[in-house]
Amino acid sequence: MTLTDPTTENPTLHDRLLAGDRIFAETGNYAGIDTLELREDDPIKYESLHVKLRSTVVNARDMARRISASPGVREVGESVVALFTPEGDAIALSTGIMVHVHTASRFIKWMIQNDYEESPGIRHGDIFANNDAFIGTVQAPDVIDVTPIFHEGELIGWVAAVCHELEVGGITPGGDVALAQERYTEGLFVCAEKVGENDELRRDYLIRLERNLRMPIYWVLDEKAKVAACLEVRDQVLDLVDQVGVDYYKQATKEFIEEGRRGQLSRMRQLTVPGRYRGHTFFGHVTEGKNGVLPLGNKNWLYAIPMEMEVSAEGKLSIDFDGTNSWGYHSMNCTPAGMDGGMFVTLTQHMNYDGKVNDGAWLATELNLPSGTWTNPERETVATATSWALLLPAYGVFQRMLSRGFLARGFKEEVFVGQVNSPMIEMGGESQYGGQFGIALFECAAAGSGALGIKDGLDTSYVGWNPESDMGNMEVWEQDMPMVYLGRSISPNSGGFGRYRGGCGFESLWLVNNSSQLIAATSEHSSRVFDNAGMCGGYPAPTVQLHHSTHDAGIPERAAERKPLPHSLGSDPHESDLAKFADGTTHVEEGPYLATPLRHGDLFAHSYNGGGGYGDPLERDPGAVARDVANGYVTADVAAAVTGVVVEGTEVDEEATRARREGIVRGRRENSVPVSEWIQQQSQRIRRKDLAPEVAEMYRDSMSLSRRFAAEFREFWQLPEDFEFEAQPTR
Repeated sequence: MTLTDPTTENPTLHDRLLAGDRIFAETGNYAGIDTLELREDDPIKYESLHVKLRSTVVNARDMARRISASPGVREVGESVVALFTPEGDAIALSTGIMVHVHTASRFIKWMIQNDYEESPGIRHGDIFANNDAFIGTVQAPDVIDVTPIFHEGELIGWVAAVCHELEVGGITPGGDVALAQERYTEGLFVCAEKVGENDELRRDYLIRLERNLRMPIYWVLDEKAKVAACLEVRDQVLDLVDQVGVDYYKQATKEFIEEGRRGQLSRMRQLTVPGRYRGHTFFGHVTEGKNGVLPLGNKNWLYAIPMEMEVSAEGKLSIDFDGTNSWGYHSMNCTPAGMDGGMFVTLTQHMNYDGKVNDGAWLATELNLPSGTWTNPERETVATATSWALLLPAYGVFQRMLSRGFLARGFKEEVFVGQVNSPMIEMGGESQYGGQFGIALFECAAAGSGALGIKDGLDTSYVGWNPESDMGNMEVWEQDMPMVYLGRSISPNSGGFGRYRGGCGFESLWLVNNSSQLIAATSEHSSRVFDNAGMCGGYPAPTVQLHHSTHDAGIPERAAERKPLPHSLGSDPHESDLAKFADGTTHVEEGPYLATPLRHGDLFAHSYNGGGGYGDPLERDPGAVARDVANGYVTADVAAAVTGVVVEGTEVDEEATRARREGIVRGRRENSVPVSEWIQQQSQRIRRKDLAPEVAEMYRDSMSLSRRFAAEFREFWQLPEDFEFEAQPTR
């Protein structure tokens, strides 16, 4: 049975939205549904409708992907299509970037809450667009288009399509504008605007895109692809409504959402153990004094991200970010919509992967995002251009907490160490065709994954924000940026070590081609803090990512003389292949921005992250280590130092391995101290405030924002009740 709101005649969308919230609060069920009547009465008809709706959005996404000229969409798959109720609740989503289960929902609800039904009006054929994270998306490149679905004059739903744009017109070229300090430097915002009527995009909107972007072709063509997807879904849904009847459709879609809520609760009960789980990670970015950093953000950022996950006996999932740090003048802040997205992209890969993910799962979860923190700045002028920088480490902790629940329940095969935080290269300047260009190079979508509880992680084929990860073809990227690939290769030792190692990342080396000015930056990532952590004794993945550039490398001349050419950074940490096989001087820079623009004939190299390991590295099968060495995933010296496996050529030296592993165990015992003694030592250190300035400021900030965190910090480290850190002087 479904409850309706009897208090209003001819209710507006706003009335219906408020009534839905009230009914859920009173009954605990979506739309007050206590029995899935349609499923019980005719399960085949019920399931058939859901399958058809999901097939519709999946097919529409595939069509739009082929229409789009953007390599981010066409090659990497950075898109999704979804169907919503009139009140903006997600019913069915396509494959793709599952971040937007609830971000698009927030966008639709925001329009309803702001009385768009009255002005500017909601009519058949209208097209609305948004990329404002405080309204409903993750970051400025995530542009959402929605169009209403009317049946005989009645609004019966919405369809949304999302694409990640490669250029947004920010202070630096590309989509994820790493140097943004405030909203005003992020680029072009479309704030829940009506951008089309009568199924056509408005010409003035297209002109705004053309005049405010470095490379408007992709945004414009993606808009047309999204509109095509929305119209295809709208028409297919109306055909289905004619087949099953509008009343059946409206009731069934509500039941789908209630079923999704119950399914989320059921999976939590089945796969995890009820109780409280706690985790912690850190994120650090060195930007003080670095090239391109603007005055307000000229400092080093260190973030504590404590998380608490509670699973109730009924399966309700609650995630609490109490104790995390304040928002800052950088591009890594997030919004509640973005935090929803991070949660959903995690849940859909590990729990809700049967095709029935919808807003029901959101109703079965709860997020505490403390006001004033990077998770919920409330100040809508802050920048959110690279919010994934903090999102990914945070939800990596969430994955590991979920995995502890899986492990406790006996589902070891479900254990996954966590998603990977990997940087993205952004570039712009003069194209190889003589015009202006700007692009986000999405090959970072193929980083290495964290290890699993039963096997190694995936090499060069996974990031948390896109479960269909693909690096894209070199030849396609070369069409859109003035650089030619000299090579892509596995980065040795880039996966975290363990009984099962994390997946390895990769590196790319480019030759700048026919451009007199190419500027390059990287989206934010953790500079010197291990945020791609391990689990159950597994090691984290390496983290420091550096830019390598060589000016006047002499590659054409060396090629003509048949001299060796560099194709990767190489495995020698003391001398890269750029230094060995190219002319000129190689510059290695840390920070978000290259000091000097590149030009024709220069080299540029960058590497992407791997994932954390699972289990003690000393338990790793020696044969697996030998294969890793033979394939270039691990170097022999590091294999011996970390896993204790001695590889000679391609064979394991069993006697040397046995001795080496025994020596490592012996060293662990000799160098270990009792936990109580270690806590006492560190307590004295904290009392002396003998910490790096960034660490002291991080804890001061957390303690000032959260009384609970401050009390637990003092109790754990046996500190006086009045202990606190002093604010660091502004530089």
